[in-house]
Amino acid sequence: MPILAILIVISFVFYFYLKVKYVRSKRPIERKWISAKSSISLGAFILFFGINQWFIYATTTSLIIGIIFALFGLGSIITGIRAYKYYLPLATKEAQTSS
Repeated sequence: MPILAILIVISFVFYFYLKVKYVRSKRPIERKWISAKSSISLGAFILFFGINQWFIYATTTSLIIGIIFALFGLGSIITGIRAYKYYLPLATKEAQTSS
């Protein structure tokens, strides 16, 4: 499944980009907001990796490990979305007051 491999690479690159952006940011709330976005991209990476395991190796062990990875990835995505929604207005307010 080449589409899954492409999605894995894209989500990892996006995660790496956001982590660099996180380190360069000076505002504390903005850092938490960026960290939430990076959590979403890392969760996507783990989810796609787990789904990819189902198609590459057709064994029971691979299926179990893929399901575990997919569940952890989905949990990370859900947690990241909740944090993103929470910190977005706070980061916007912080950006307006510091300008």
